[in-house]
Amino acid sequence: MTTPAIQRWAVQLEYDGRGLVGWQRQASGLSVQALLEEAAFRLAGGRPVPSITAGRTDSGVHALAQVAHLDFPADASFSSYSVREGLSYHLKPHAVVVLDAAPVSLDWSARFSATWRSYRYRILNRRTRPALAEGHVWHVKSPLDVHRMQQAANMLLGLHDFTSFRAVACQANSPVRTLDQLDITREGDEVVVFAKARSFLHHQVRNMVGTLKKVGTGAWEPERVALALAARDRSAAGPTAPPDGLYLNGVGYEPDPFASPTPQNRT
Repeated sequence: MTTPAIQRWAVQLEYDGRGLVGWQRQASGLSVQALLEEAAFRLAGGRPVPSITAGRTDSGVHALAQVAHLDFPADASFSSYSVREGLSYHLKPHAVVVLDAAPVSLDWSARFSATWRSYRYRILNRRTRPALAEGHVWHVKSPLDVHRMQQAANMLLGLHDFTSFRAVACQANSPVRTLDQLDITREGDEVVVFAKARSFLHHQVRNMVGTLKKVGTGAWEPERVALALAARDRSAAGPTAPPDGLYLNGVGYEPDPFASPTPQNRT
């Protein structure tokens, strides 16, 4: 029997998207992928370590629990602790850290094994501009009616053609997606939009938030969102919300590789 040339590790990441060009490696600018693979290269003693992610976040978008997998050389000796701490050490001084690491089988994929993804969007809804939250929220001065926004959000739940809410440059083969959850809540001066689905189209969450904001300010009636959805035309929906307030909140797997401690040291 041939011994596998690689060992696969799942990693869970937190990062601040400011100053980064997004997840995917680009010709210029710092990407999360490039930083992670460079850290893994150093941890593996100067050998290349490719990565696959659960979702490609755009420039300026943050992550609370992004997931990727890394294919290290099979002869490297690691524990969950050493992968987590070693990668986080080599990611300094950038605002990218590894929250957890777990060994997975070679047929496990951060992208294709995912059963759901969730996003959180933060809107600072007050007259005064943000000081501490600058770059991490969308500042909307006009009062937002959360009840109206939720009424409109409910019209987007379920299986739909989301052409009106995807980027014109979206490369997905189909615009059809099932939106499982779209909740609007107020937490003091913040309005939080939470979205969950198996997968999302490019800019889908930001386009939905930009549209719901128009409902919240009273510029649109809630029913207009259903009309925008039915139009299957990007110009029928609202603007794209800025990346500042968007966070990849979590990625689900069954079973979850991070759910229970392994015999290795994960503390």
